[in-house]
Amino acid sequence: MLTITLPDGAKKNYDAPVTGLQIAKSISPGLAKKAAVVKVNGELWDLTRPIECDSIIEIVTRDKSEALEVFRHDAAHVLAQAVQELFPGTQITFGPATETGFYYDFAREQPFTEADLEKIEQRMREIVKQDLAIKREIWPRDEAIAFFEKNGEKFKAEWIREGIAPDAEISIYRQGDTWLDMCTGPHLVSTGKLGTAFKLTKVSGAYWRGDARNAQLQRIYGTAFVSDQDLKDYLHQLEEAEKRDHRKLGRKLDLFHFQPEAPGMVFWHEKGWQLFLIIEQYIRDVLKAHDYREVGTPQMLDRSLWEKSGHWDKFSELMFTTSSENRDYAVKPMNCPAHVQIFNQGLKSYRDLPLRMAEFGVVHRNEVSGTLHGLMRARRFTQDDAHIFCTEDQLQDEVKTLIDLTFKVYRDFGFNDVAIAISTRPEQRVGTDQQWDKAERSLKIAADSKGLDWKLQPGEGAFYGPKIDFVLKDSIGRAWQCGTIQVDFSMPGRLDYSYIAEDGGKRVPVNSMERFIGILIEHHAGSMPAWLAPVQAVVISLTEKQVDAAVKVVET
Repeated sequence: MLTITLPDGAKKNYDAPVTGLQIAKSISPGLAKKAAVVKVNGELWDLTRPIECDSIIEIVTRDKSEALEVFRHDAAHVLAQAVQELFPGTQITFGPATETGFYYDFAREQPFTEADLEKIEQRMREIVKQDLAIKREIWPRDEAIAFFEKNGEKFKAEWIREGIAPDAEISIYRQGDTWLDMCTGPHLVSTGKLGTAFKLTKVSGAYWRGDARNAQLQRIYGTAFVSDQDLKDYLHQLEEAEKRDHRKLGRKLDLFHFQPEAPGMVFWHEKGWQLFLIIEQYIRDVLKAHDYREVGTPQMLDRSLWEKSGHWDKFSELMFTTSSENRDYAVKPMNCPAHVQIFNQGLKSYRDLPLRMAEFGVVHRNEVSGTLHGLMRARRFTQDDAHIFCTEDQLQDEVKTLIDLTFKVYRDFGFNDVAIAISTRPEQRVGTDQQWDKAERSLKIAADSKGLDWKLQPGEGAFYGPKIDFVLKDSIGRAWQCGTIQVDFSMPGRLDYSYIAEDGGKRVPVNSMERFIGILIEHHAGSMPAWLAPVQAVVISLTEKQVDAAVKVVET
């Protein structure tokens, strides 16, 4: 007897293995029609995969967020099938779902063109119309290697041979009778369930396994949604985003530019720098009103300090380094250890706390060139960065005050739709589990005490502590992760700082000034509110007769 437990606690018994689709049909024909996949003991499965033991299940319908990733993964497989049918000899590699759609990497000597994308998309629609059954099969590892080698798929064969244990089995998904791919799934019941709400968007280069030393591939991007209206809305958002691209507006409005001699580092023009200084002064005034002490710290610090803080071990690939007189230095990627050095000057007692320290610190991070994106992702940027040194008794009040302060700042800049998430311990981290328990609990209590809705982001915390992430929604509906509030109980021990009382600490990197300005430009489409506008008014004389009067107006 097989017992299936439904989300409401109801139980169904079966004499033999049962599929999610059969369960859905037994509940309601309407539910079966809307079903996309089934969640079995917390894991997403195909609706046609047999459930062979007692399980807790949930039918995931098309309107659930979990279903969207499945739709996009299906679209990637349909894309791969269409490409191989249109361009025989093209090798497939991998094609995952992404946050905004999907992509698939192909090995083909001849470049794909825009015209090719149109043909591929049309073939995808034909494959959907054929409503090909999608079936899951389990193959022995060696059988899969032999199959892919026989069919000229050297990348697939290499991946299996080097990355999968000899005694392992591999799941294969077959679409119809002629096309298949190695995949963990899950997938929809048939290609027809995908519908027509997809669009191919562009082609770019990629490398096998993401390594520039390996073979170059071609990556076809696309997007997919459950409904045609969602796709229409997204494509409209893309059009609006193109109009608002801060890089184009930065040039058009004479705010800033980038050039190859300084990749990822902005050249501010007069008007752009004026905007920067207005924002900096606003933040400086807010910080001063809340009893922050503004400081300045060196651009480079000795390697030994970064090793003690843990940054060298966890962050060194993003650090620019240099040496002088047989000493190694790192250009600072963040301000944290430097602020601790200021705190360490002189003995501190609990009467000195909380001590709030702020800096508009210029930092450098050696981001991969392919990831650079104007002001949004740069190698040199300014952090409006603050650290609060406080007792554990003061921690809750400080976090709650910071939550209020952060919401106020974003409202003042025109962002009224702000969500928050709590990011917890990553796999690579410093500190003990007890310290992480305490830090994570403090953030959750503070957010709950403010009556805030928040989502949990497991594993997304910084290596030294958990954080509250503030996510802004802009005027065209895009989400931007901006400020954070982070609690760090491990740094005091690593950098030997303390005070005469119980120990505790908190860091608050608010944002990158450059990135925030990029978001602002796109949010306002370049038309800044008057208080932020580098040029707030222009006096124009219509003829030569009014020049003197115009000059007097300007002087006034």
